[in-house]
Amino acid sequence: MSTDVRRLIEFYKSPLGKISRTLVRDDVTQLAGNVRGQRVLGLGFATPYMRFALGPAERVLAFMPARQGASAWPREGPSHTVLCDPMDMPLTDSAVDLIIAVHALEHIADAEELMRELWRIAAPNARLIVVVPRRRGLWAQFDNTPFGDGNPYSRPQLERLLREHSFIPEQWREALYLPPSQRNIVLKSTRLIEGFGRMFMPMFSGVMVVSAKKALFPAVPRRKKTERFVRIPALSPQAAMELPPER
Repeated sequence: MSTDVRRLIEFYKSPLGKISRTLVRDDVTQLAGNVRGQRVLGLGFATPYMRFALGPAERVLAFMPARQGASAWPREGPSHTVLCDPMDMPLTDSAVDLIIAVHALEHIADAEELMRELWRIAAPNARLIVVVPRRRGLWAQFDNTPFGDGNPYSRPQLERLLREHSFIPEQWREALYLPPSQRNIVLKSTRLIEGFGRMFMPMFSGVMVVSAKKALFPAVPRRKKTERFVRIPALSPQAAMELPPER
């Protein structure tokens, strides 16, 4: 099930959404490193985590699935948003150097086909940063946030998916140990809860953030799309209609 773009926008405007964006964005920024001169692509609803790339990157694009809907981003200047089919993105082979996928992988019906498409558009030695809800985490158990929608992943599942499609995981991060609650007592204790969770409960984070590098050769070739036969009706010539004489 895809999350509606309006729900995503409302969540990231809420106090809990702002805090979760800050916590996850720190990990995404660290894993991305220096993006100067690179071509950066955000997939799903990655725009809350991509502002750091607007200045130094050569080009920044935000692809949003058609079923989800799109919103203009950034608020200032020309929009970088493209509404498209994630399985058939309007890019040439080896077009981008860094892909940031947030609210994407867990909403795709065919994750394997998406991984093949990501491998196609990724340049040699390109990196892929994926943020997905963790199966054991509290955020995957409640549907009051977008991280509760779709199919959560365990670490072995995500690692296997990446490796089987020629992306080699290099670095892992965990975030969102705080409960997915808008209560003030939870929001004010964010740093304390996050620090305690990272130290004593690393297996129960709300989301996983992984950075993977593209391997040289594809492990699984892309599926061939079946050609669809479209019947075009035959056009037979018709006699011109004569207008009735004027009276």
